[in-house]
Amino acid sequence: MRAVGVTEFGGPEALHVVDVPPEPLGPGQVRVRVTAAAVSPTDTHLREGAYAGRDPVQEFPYVPGMDAAGVLAEIGPGTDTDLQVGDRVMAIVVPTGAHGAYREDLVLPAGSVTRAPAGSTDAEASTLPMNGLTARLALDLMGLQPGQVLAVTGAAGAFGGYVVQLGRADGLTVVADASEADEQLVRDLGADVVVRRGDDVADRIRAEFPDGVDGLADGSVQDAAVLPAVRDGGAVATVRGYRGDGSGRVRVHPTLVRRVAEDRVALDRLREQAEQGVLTLRVARTLPAEDAAEAHRLLARGGVRGRLVLTF
Repeated sequence: MRAVGVTEFGGPEALHVVDVPPEPLGPGQVRVRVTAAAVSPTDTHLREGAYAGRDPVQEFPYVPGMDAAGVLAEIGPGTDTDLQVGDRVMAIVVPTGAHGAYREDLVLPAGSVTRAPAGSTDAEASTLPMNGLTARLALDLMGLQPGQVLAVTGAAGAFGGYVVQLGRADGLTVVADASEADEQLVRDLGADVVVRRGDDVADRIRAEFPDGVDGLADGSVQDAAVLPAVRDGGAVATVRGYRGDGSGRVRVHPTLVRRVAEDRVALDRLREQAEQGVLTLRVARTLPAEDAAEAHRLLARGGVRGRLVLTF
């Protein structure tokens, strides 16, 4: 079974095509023939070895990838699902060892898989599961109410863009950051107010909302630097484990998508919202799986808008 992984940790050049055995199919599981796998910063951290030792038993090759799309190939015994063999599907993957989205054949819990949005390509569908669920979880953890103000940093990115769109759908007022080049993109995603991105983004947000915003999703991973943008008692959702400055002035919620990786109801709701046009599926470029190293190089250079997607 063809996959793209690493046999030693390193830079993009460490990625290469490897042969892995098919995964066994058990109760409550489905098998997906993967045709598209989105590339994310999490994949680069795995490639570099940042997560080595996180799981009890791991050995090379390590296969990255948290987003997959393709065709449902098989359903395990006793599996509760309304999916049928042959359906076009998308899935979130929690990588462990050779179990990652960069492979042709993948066995997953049924709760991690739902239909691909109607009218989407497989590449487009692969951009939604991980970032979409992370964005949804971030908003749910903050618990904002319609009419409250949400700030989003990294709004032009995949996670940030979904937070902007889901926040608007939740009835929130959204203030988002952007470079000059990305300002129109972020406005098109639905931001009510756009401020210039940068180290002083908290000051820029406060200039627009002097009392502070009610919640902030920190897609740009600025951690402590963005806390001043939030009012006392407000909430912040972070994406790299940051837990706040210890003051207790604001509620800080590390947003770990693994917690909702089998929430098929939430995943299917994202599908519906993509079909309704609430969410925009953005593909920057597709590359054959054999060119995964180049995809990682492109991501490292920055400026990618939408997801790079590997195709099988």
